[in-house]
Amino acid sequence: MTDLRVRIAPSPTGAPHVGTAYIALFNIAYARAQGGKVILRIEDTDRARSRRHHEERLLSALKWLGLGWDEGPDIGGPAGPYRQSERLEHYEKYALQLVEAGHAYFSFCSPEELAAWRSRRDQGEPPPFYADRDRPALENQRRAEAADSYVIRMKMPQEGTSIVIDSLRGEIPFEYATLDDQVILKSDGFPTYHLAVVVDDHLMGVDHVIRGEEWISSTPKHLLLYQQLGWDPPRHTHLPLLLNPDRSKMSKRRNPTSIDYYRRAGFLPIAVLNYMALMAYPPDGEEEKFSFQELVDRFDLGRVNLGGSVFDLDKLSWLNGRYIREDLSPEALLGEMKNWLLNDEFIGAMIPLMQERMPTLGDFMPKCAFFFAREVNPSPDDLVPGKREAADVVAMLQTVVWALEELDPWSRDEIEKAVKLVADFWEWPIRDVTKPMFSSIMGQPVGPPLYESIGLLQVDMTRSRLLAAMTLLGGLSKKKLKALEKKWR
Repeated sequence: MTDLRVRIAPSPTGAPHVGTAYIALFNIAYARAQGGKVILRIEDTDRARSRRHHEERLLSALKWLGLGWDEGPDIGGPAGPYRQSERLEHYEKYALQLVEAGHAYFSFCSPEELAAWRSRRDQGEPPPFYADRDRPALENQRRAEAADSYVIRMKMPQEGTSIVIDSLRGEIPFEYATLDDQVILKSDGFPTYHLAVVVDDHLMGVDHVIRGEEWISSTPKHLLLYQQLGWDPPRHTHLPLLLNPDRSKMSKRRNPTSIDYYRRAGFLPIAVLNYMALMAYPPDGEEEKFSFQELVDRFDLGRVNLGGSVFDLDKLSWLNGRYIREDLSPEALLGEMKNWLLNDEFIGAMIPLMQERMPTLGDFMPKCAFFFAREVNPSPDDLVPGKREAADVVAMLQTVVWALEELDPWSRDEIEKAVKLVADFWEWPIRDVTKPMFSSIMGQPVGPPLYESIGLLQVDMTRSRLLAAMTLLGGLSKKKLKALEKKWR
């Protein structure tokens, strides 16, 4: 056994993302291979989007995959609390310590000033040095005591180079002059990621940070905070991003990104774990099917492939099929299917929707088959109401996706309100919205009640089917999507 401590630190701001599970898998495999400990920390400082039920979904999804941890908000531990929203006193303490040492400062910039600086930055100018940066510390302190609102910013050096040492990439230089004076404590007393992650990793004894490569550019700021606070920084390893087959960054427009989707679609957790490991970790020999314990037994972080981790749904389906054929007895497969959807709870929820629509018991399965299908195949003609254009239906369905994603809670009545909101937005009759939705969701223009059906399918499966229908009709260009989103928001 070693004293190694790693962490997984998701934000509960939405559906549990496969990227979270991917990062968690490599942290846990590394810790188990080294005999170390795994901390799960909830980074819930985004007050606008963080929700406790998102946290519950996240923990449930990770446990479904078979990923476990040694300390966390659900099981406690010596370094708690494990939610950042419960650790605010730590962040304020160290932010003020940085101010007192001259490494940070109170900032009172107006929204107009910030907008002007961002505009100049977007036009390629160097990062601004804010008006409060060079004001005498005592004057800034007096203003902070009298002000209704302020933030605390890092005072980045104006010259010199930060050298990030990544265990996979070696030395990565960053010029300080290119880095902005980052906010570390917001006006509501909550920290930004940059301060919170440094303080928490230090106080929780994390000595190896394994995270996605999108955080490489932030690491110079983190290293500077470690130095200014007098702490030893952890080792850093930045894993390659998950990619779509066209090597663009994985997004829910191109691939289902929620763990809940794969659970709902009938994938086995061991197959999903195996595939996530396979994307960035080459197998020994040609065999691509291996267990989590086999991964741990041979794990070497230095073997991670930096070429990019392509998430290919067809490849995952092939691997999942191997597990079904090779690892499950008929009795075990029946058990998996019961645990999936063939259980009293789910079937019982469907019965009221189907009872009025089934002349015989034999009509039940054909009429409700779409509930169990991973994909449906609607006709393009059924997706486009009369007098509407396909391009308009695509745009409308995108706004349905956005409206449903914003629902909290997920319920039949809230779904109906969201659909009516879309109809009002487009000034369309409600039937011109629901007709494409029926075909997108069920693969046919008629079926059981729409809102109740969507409620049972849940948001991730619903989104997947709506996006598939949009693709069938030609999809949206990035330019049109951006313009539509601006209009919708």
